[in-house]
Amino acid sequence: MSAHDLQQQQQQQQQVRDMRAADDVEEEEEEEEEEEDEQLQGEYAGDEYYGSDVSNESGTESMPWIAWFCSLGGHQYFAEVADDFVEDDFNLTGLNSIVPFYKEALEMILDLEPEEDSPKVPDVSIVEASAEQLYGLIHQRFIVTRQGLQQMADKYQAGHFGSCPRTYCQSTNVVPCGRYDLPGVETVKLYCPNCQDIYSPPSSRYHNLDGAYFGTTFAHMLFHIYPELVPNISNKIYTPAIYGFKISEYSRCGPRMQWLRNKQDPAALDASGRLIKDAKDNDEDDSK
Repeated sequence: MSAHDLQQQQQQQQQVRDMRAADDVEEEEEEEEEEEDEQLQGEYAGDEYYGSDVSNESGTESMPWIAWFCSLGGHQYFAEVADDFVEDDFNLTGLNSIVPFYKEALEMILDLEPEEDSPKVPDVSIVEASAEQLYGLIHQRFIVTRQGLQQMADKYQAGHFGSCPRTYCQSTNVVPCGRYDLPGVETVKLYCPNCQDIYSPPSSRYHNLDGAYFGTTFAHMLFHIYPELVPNISNKIYTPAIYGFKISEYSRCGPRMQWLRNKQDPAALDASGRLIKDAKDNDEDDSK
């Protein structure tokens, strides 16, 4: 055998040895991946059905469910409901007939371990949706308590809810509200205490947030309990004009029912809410 043939044979043997080594490395990597998958499957198999994958990925395993829920994007309107409020059965009266998987949803909110005899839920997302609805309805009741009103008042003063889009309201802070107390009817609106009107949130992230989670009472209760939060802005109403001439109210394109935005001066009202001048006139007529 010539030296050239011997050299070629050695090169072929070396290539075979390299290929075998590469195969061995690939097999070892595959075995390691399989072992990791088995470990992960074992961990998930040991977890309860309501364990949140999102919290594990974000490194917030130790964060309570309520704090985690309120920290999600699009949930900035929510206040953190106190655990003792949620644990009081009186505060949850009637909700078990509205929320599906009520027991499992409540356990998720309170970070409780499920009972051994509790049935398994086929899909975690079902319980998560029920927990969101249940928390929203509990939130509706919590924010009209003294503790809840204080939290929302702080958020209002910090401008967490945004400002009124009406020009003459001069960026007055707004508060979330709903037009209905039952879920699934309408999304959340924003109430302006200056013009006393409601608007849709400007950000699309709140367009799917149920208005029932804030209810019809909270916004007005807030300014009744904290009257110092009511803005003191001069009442101005836009006057449409053409070439500087005011458009008549009788015109098709004229202003309509502007008196609805006219607010009376509180100093001109008596304790019953009547104008002092009208009250005096009525008293004089009665005396005659």
